[in-house]
Amino acid sequence: MPAIAKSLQPILLLLLLTAVSTPAVGETVTSKTFSYFSVGGRTAAELDEELNRRGPKMKNTGSRHPGATKIRFGGSVTYVRRGAKCYVGDARVTVSTNIILPRWKYRRNATKSLGLVWDTLSSDIKRHEERHAEIARNHARDLERRLKALRPDRDCARLQAQVDRVTAAAVEAHDKDQARFDRVESSNFNQRMLRLLTYRLERSK
Repeated sequence: MPAIAKSLQPILLLLLLTAVSTPAVGETVTSKTFSYFSVGGRTAAELDEELNRRGPKMKNTGSRHPGATKIRFGGSVTYVRRGAKCYVGDARVTVSTNIILPRWKYRRNATKSLGLVWDTLSSDIKRHEERHAEIARNHARDLERRLKALRPDRDCARLQAQVDRVTAAAVEAHDKDQARFDRVESSNFNQRMLRLLTYRLERSK
């Protein structure tokens, strides 16, 4: 494989969902945006160096990667007292994702072989980061369902503490799923790229 092949890992910015007392519509709100960083280079080795130098930086390690997904959770929970019991009145979970992708400024002037490698790699980076965003959305919807299904309690403070525990567990599960996805993707990266390159090469004949 060319030197450009790299393992892909996202930047994850996770904010714990907080319980507040303002009204909210019980609906999972999701948003997704894209941003790009420019890379130069006219050979596979130069492209590899550019991705290492200009790619998004992970805050916990300081290392750079060819793509990233920034994820932010938020939302609100309302509490309603009916008789002697406190209920979750409504729950809303929000998740916003920003997918950061590379853009090669010399793509139009690339050789056929290097262009094929870049198109294959950049497409795989986008697919990878899109999947991170999808995982986050699925966890947000699941958390919202769990919060709405909480049983009432005589004490609203105890119910809020339960909301906090469910939320913390959901964020932890989300984090583990994202890490698991990265491990699987990293372990079969070279095989996947070879298969994708072969497929694209056969289609281009």
